Amino acid sequence: MKKLHTLLFSATLLMGVAAHAQLKVEIAGVGSNQIPVAVAAFADESVAPEQVSAIIRADLERSGVFKVIDARQAISDTANIDLAAFKASGADALVVGSVQRLADGRFQVRYKLLDTVKQSQLSQLSDAVTARNTRLEGHRIADDVYEKLTGVRGIFSTRITYVKQDPAARDYKLVVADADGEGEQVAAHGREPIISPSWSPDGTKVAYVSFELRKPVIYVQNLVTGQRTVVANEKGNNSAPAWSPDGTKLALALSKTGNTQIWIVNADGSGLRRVSNSNGIDTEPQFSHDGQSIYFTSDRSGGPQIYKMSVSGGQATRVTFNGNYNISPRVSPDGKTLAWISQRDGGFSLYAMDLASGQEQRLADGATEPSFSPNGKYIMYATKGGGRTALAVVSVDGRVKQRLSTQAGNIREPSWGPFMK
Repeated sequence: MKKLHTLLFSATLLMGVAAHAQLKVEIAGVGSNQIPVAVAAFADESVAPEQVSAIIRADLERSGVFKVIDARQAISDTANIDLAAFKASGADALVVGSVQRLADGRFQVRYKLLDTVKQSQLSQLSDAVTARNTRLEGHRIADDVYEKLTGVRGIFSTRITYVKQDPAARDYKLVVADADGEGEQVAAHGREPIISPSWSPDGTKVAYVSFELRKPVIYVQNLVTGQRTVVANEKGNNSAPAWSPDGTKLALALSKTGNTQIWIVNADGSGLRRVSNSNGIDTEPQFSHDGQSIYFTSDRSGGPQIYKMSVSGGQATRVTFNGNYNISPRVSPDGKTLAWISQRDGGFSLYAMDLASGQEQRLADGATEPSFSPNGKYIMYATKGGGRTALAVVSVDGRVKQRLSTQAGNIREPSWGPFMK
């Protein structure tokens, strides 16, 4: 089990990350039965700092769900449109809109989603946004298109966090960015490793582990106020923070009593209590979607496997049985799917299991550190290839794959943020 301990606390430091390059998204694979959608340029969108229609188009293409058709013209949301002509061109839906600069410096962004088959309007939005939020508005519109055409909430306006390192400067950064890697902001940085970021359910805080005190200590960074709180600085290792669904507590892995075990603490660092009590190593806790159970990794059966137990502690139930090395459990937001990393055939792969049936699927090879999108349709993970570590995204059916990379250095330790209210 020393090998597992090394993987969880040391191997994460082997793949560094670059400090300043924006992420580049590469799409490799598309879903089946794509929905054909035509996206027109928005009327007068050149007045805004971002081309809204281009953001929408890129989001929809990246999802793998849509076949995006270029309307090859600018069409205002107020225009009279020949929907039959767009239907004849193969589009089942059409996105149109406009942008207007307001006297106060903001931009009025209007959009409509039209059904070319039923010759009807499916949705519309109109928002006044600052120049800084123009890109976010494009993501929000793409979210609306995704939801209206699939019935599932879109995740384009959500955020992600990950760790970047400049190998030359030995500088580690905890970065927050849009789901497409744009709009990077540094939430924390230092010369010692940063690992295991985890979003609070309301999207205002990130818990993480820093080695700045020459040992792993758990912090919570408030992204709104900038305030940082020490949540766990106990004797030994403090690692693997994971938020409860209501945001009031964190599950942790602490070695303060010897072997690493699962503990729960209030979000302000008070009320620490032990949950697991085994002779082995229990680590990597994750709350179930209802907050009543905790999934975790343990070697109590001889090798690392995933278990489940009540938040009150007690008897644990083994969840994974295929393969001798299963770690890093993650539960989908609806509680129906478990994702984890399994070492089989000499490499680490991302697997997903339907918890009701027990049926599992291999989604990606060369994967570590999975994280579900808030709608449960995608999983982000770290992967190494071409001499670099990058982030990648795969759909839960395995059909859509993306890679988010930088031109120099590496990025890893992804965590996908929640829906923002």
